[in-house]
Amino acid sequence: MSPMEIGFLAIGGLLVLIFVGMPIGVSMLGVSFVGVAFIRNDLVATRMIAAVANDALEEYLFAVVPLFVLMGLLVTVSNVGRDTFEVFERLLRRVTAGLGVATVFANAVFASITGISIASATVFARVAVPEMTRHGYTRKFATGVVAGSSVLGMMIPPSLLMIVYAVLAEESVGRMFLAGIGPGLLLSAMFMLTIFLLARTRPDFVFTDTSDTAEYETLSAGTLIRKAVPILVLMTLVLGGLYGGFFNPTEAGAAGAAGALVIALLRKSLTGSALWKLLVETGQITVSVLFLIMAATFFSRMLALSGVPRELAEFFLSGPIGPAGFLILFLGLVILLGCLIDSISIMLILLPIALPVAEAAGFDLIWFGVLTVVAVEMGLLTPPFGLSVYTIKSAMTDPDLKVGDIFRGAFPFVLAMLASLVILALFPSIATWLARL
Repeated sequence: MSPMEIGFLAIGGLLVLIFVGMPIGVSMLGVSFVGVAFIRNDLVATRMIAAVANDALEEYLFAVVPLFVLMGLLVTVSNVGRDTFEVFERLLRRVTAGLGVATVFANAVFASITGISIASATVFARVAVPEMTRHGYTRKFATGVVAGSSVLGMMIPPSLLMIVYAVLAEESVGRMFLAGIGPGLLLSAMFMLTIFLLARTRPDFVFTDTSDTAEYETLSAGTLIRKAVPILVLMTLVLGGLYGGFFNPTEAGAAGAAGALVIALLRKSLTGSALWKLLVETGQITVSVLFLIMAATFFSRMLALSGVPRELAEFFLSGPIGPAGFLILFLGLVILLGCLIDSISIMLILLPIALPVAEAAGFDLIWFGVLTVVAVEMGLLTPPFGLSVYTIKSAMTDPDLKVGDIFRGAFPFVLAMLASLVILALFPSIATWLARL
């Protein structure tokens, strides 16, 4: 067989292994090793996997992964998310569907200090949904708002998916973080517009038949300031330090983790056993992410050795499909896979194949990364996988709450994300103007 045929067989074998239930990282390592062994020989395959393990993970940059994960977990345990929601609830309670808007605002702010969508879904399922239902919102709408706005965690910097993309595309993590600001604000605005439109045109979708007679908790100005200060301090520390040029991404992650630890200790929300549990969880998440990155790096080198990316680039760009057709097919495939597997796995499977084609097409790889992340995040809200939806279901522990209701509540926000994806595709400068300054 020719190297090209071996490369295509490896891709097919990878998909088969994934769908029969083998872990993504193990599948990628296995097919990559076998592919290189057939293209060259066993000795080259053994040496290449050793080189990949060293080259892919030795960079100082990878310390950013455990630091941002730890910061997100510390922020979650210290109830910063609850305080964020209470601040915006107090400020926006007189606005139409104000608690829905407050949830979007709170998720956007929370995203800027965590970077993990699932953390946002867990926190606000327990904080925002009970408060919204108490004030006469339907559970379908309340859970849908939380599910929809939780995706901001992977768009607004710092973002774990942006870090993974930056590594695979060999782009600057700092520039990818900057590229997420404009699209993150666009998504937030589209979500708020969706809430206003639903409240005006489908009030039965948003509100129950009973009027809102529940009282809001009275918060003094001093209490509001006390609740807002930790959020502002962390945002200033991480984002201000990063974009002000004081920190590189790894140092910003370290400063943020240290700041989150201080807040958790001052609030006495972190016992010794809880800290140990967080450290273990941080290690587990970090090892799984870095193992997947190593596997994806080996997979991309095997593909480069086979010549598959070059062949695909020639097929897509010189034929009738063209660059625009390739982009539409790629994003459609990302959204489709989002219904079946998790976000990071989608990127690790597709990007080694798609990035050479995107580069040959002359796409700005930062813009291409933003489109990829938005399309990937849609998978968090779509059945049957819908990880954010299932996270909310498990966090709520409400036997009467059906998963189908959450999916229906989240559907308008899927449409808002699709509209945002089209806007970003038509106006790339939304994603690139800050990153390319």
